[in-house]
Amino acid sequence: MRVLRITEVQRGKTSIAASCAIEDLRFHATVWYEDVDLDDLARRHGAELLDRIAVHVALFQLNAVASLRPDTVDLGAYARFLTPALADLWRTVFRNVWAQWRWEHDLPDFVPAFAHDANAKPSPPARVPEGPTELLAFCGGGKDSLVALRLLERAKLPFATLGYAHSIYGAAAPQHALLDRVAAATSRVRAERQWIVDDFLDSPVVQLRPDLGVRSLLAAETPASVFAALPLALARGYRGLVVGHEASANAANLEWRGEGVNHQWGKSWAAEQLLDRYVREHLLANVRYFSVLAPVHDEVIFELLARDAELAPLTHSCNVQKPWCGTCAKCAYVWLQFAAHLPAVAVAETFGGRDLGELAANEHHFRELLGLAEHSPFECVGSVPEARLALALAEARGALGPRLTALAAEVGAVDTAAIARPLVDVGAAHGMPEHVAARVMPLLDDAASAAAARLR
Repeated sequence: MRVLRITEVQRGKTSIAASCAIEDLRFHATVWYEDVDLDDLARRHGAELLDRIAVHVALFQLNAVASLRPDTVDLGAYARFLTPALADLWRTVFRNVWAQWRWEHDLPDFVPAFAHDANAKPSPPARVPEGPTELLAFCGGGKDSLVALRLLERAKLPFATLGYAHSIYGAAAPQHALLDRVAAATSRVRAERQWIVDDFLDSPVVQLRPDLGVRSLLAAETPASVFAALPLALARGYRGLVVGHEASANAANLEWRGEGVNHQWGKSWAAEQLLDRYVREHLLANVRYFSVLAPVHDEVIFELLARDAELAPLTHSCNVQKPWCGTCAKCAYVWLQFAAHLPAVAVAETFGGRDLGELAANEHHFRELLGLAEHSPFECVGSVPEARLALALAEARGALGPRLTALAAEVGAVDTAAIARPLVDVGAAHGMPEHVAARVMPLLDDAASAAAARLR
């Protein structure tokens, strides 16, 4: 039996560090906080609360190691925090986020069990003392982050921004510089920063340990980031954790054995509801987690981005080599949407003058994006209808070269009015508090109306 053991959770003054072991392997992850004194928070709010949050941070940072196929997860000394609700949350997140991994390994029912019964007594949630700024907006540096921040700005809702650098993406300083050039272009009132150092995700374990029977690694980055932000909420009095996750995050990449396999499930509406409810019921009663873009698709988001076209070149979205590698599915999708909606000068400035549609290395990515392959890319990109609409719009603008023109012919005629109709709707489902929705929803409705009129 293969066991993943949580061996240590260390809450320091400015960091939360976690270690684990699986067979002969050892891995570590640390979340560092800027200008936050965790010892002082423990004195003011109780050590038990801070330790409970630290265990949540550790469990969700280290859940990536469950990609090594443990039969059980053993919390050891920290099993005293394993309530039935926490066990259910962790297993639900694993099953859904790792659906892609389970499909890749043909393990339809694989979800690790816990070595201990989940019978810890739940503690009542604490309350965050209200600070001067209600909203902490996560900023990943992409077009969704920029649009979400500008929405809050136009809605006259003051906000701070949170940017974090992760060791899997390279050196921290360049990451924070890229994040800051987006967030600093908005009216944020404070900049929060985190550093995450993880020696598992960029390890060579897949190549060097074929005996483990693993071909790929995954992480639940979004759920982990929610728990890692909770000490900031306590320290500053934030009551709203705001993200820019759009409606296309609900779309599955493929259907498998009656199950939707969705690479973006951690950003989905279902995940948002689950995490928001769990935080309020079990950790911080007056902290909400929600997306301001959940009701809309990319067609409306790019309508909003086009209003700030001069800021678009500040964004970055690549997970391979920041700001843009130019040859991954994420770069290909964003380039296509930029070409469909933004001035040519903004497209050229963003991608260094490269026409990503004409790179041979991207042909497979575009085939997946356009529904000409087995499944859409396992990346944070829009759905096939969104990509096909962008292709048609880019072609109508004369923005396609020979390669994408040939793919457009293979796709065939696109009824832009029909395909756009559901993509310019504003959905009713969202998790925004009433006072936030009252200011944000009219802005989304206006952008949707403008997009619909343009497409007509």
